[in-house]
Amino acid sequence: MTGPAVVTTRAELAALLEPHRRAGSRTGFVPTMGALHEGHASLLREARERVAGGPVVASVFVNPTQFGEGEDLDRYPRTLEADLQLCAREGVAVVFAPEVAEMYPHGVGADDGVMVRPGPLAKVLEGRTRKGHYRGVLTVVAKLFGLVRPDVAVFGQKDYQQLVMIRRMVEDLCLGVEVVGAETVREPDGLALSSRNAYLDEEQRRQATALSRTLYAAVESAPYGPGPALDAARAVLRESDGVDLDYLEITTPDLGPLPEDPPPGYEARILIAARVGSTRLIDNLPLILGAPRA
Repeated sequence: MTGPAVVTTRAELAALLEPHRRAGSRTGFVPTMGALHEGHASLLREARERVAGGPVVASVFVNPTQFGEGEDLDRYPRTLEADLQLCAREGVAVVFAPEVAEMYPHGVGADDGVMVRPGPLAKVLEGRTRKGHYRGVLTVVAKLFGLVRPDVAVFGQKDYQQLVMIRRMVEDLCLGVEVVGAETVREPDGLALSSRNAYLDEEQRRQATALSRTLYAAVESAPYGPGPALDAARAVLRESDGVDLDYLEITTPDLGPLPEDPPPGYEARILIAARVGSTRLIDNLPLILGAPRA
């Protein structure tokens, strides 16, 4: 099994990708922070299927500008050798694993260089408690898009707010990248795969399944409307131990407020964030709101 080419500088990345561009190949891209798991593998497979033989690039970069004070930047899992093995298995052509100075040559402070202003969506849900998070996310994604120049980039739906905001950035800044949202990959018990699951001990791992059980309860009651859906979700949380809820909300698919009386068949999204022990976890599912089933 031939492994991917591993590069750490902008110049090396450009040199590897330029022949593919000249040949007219489509390029797929999956940005990651490493600690790859089967959820990431599904993104890589999706990218590979969409470029019809063109190269797939994965980035492995723990981006400091999206971590706030007191968050887990220093302890975020870094497993590059295992990541490269997974990338090799999934047919990745290039892994871009830069140092911080390569991505932020002028420094990582808010005033050290040009940053993307994320707009009002950065103030809801995750943005309410993670100040500056999406400024860092959108900035690094914009930088990576500029370096890789992909035709298609694949992101997981587990970070749903991130997906919505990246699509909005691509549209507003005319970046010309097709952004694909791949379905969340789950463990057999429903827990969404996440690099941060590595922080959970056995008991916390059991407690964390409450997040997906909460969402699925809402899905079951969604035909009766948003109120019953939230009531069903909250009932699961009341019976769950070890879960410190941050938010549980139903929104439109673009994270806007629901209409006062959604018509039958109305598409929505339910999103949850909570701490289990010291680990902050997020999850979400689509909902179809409407009249009760017969």
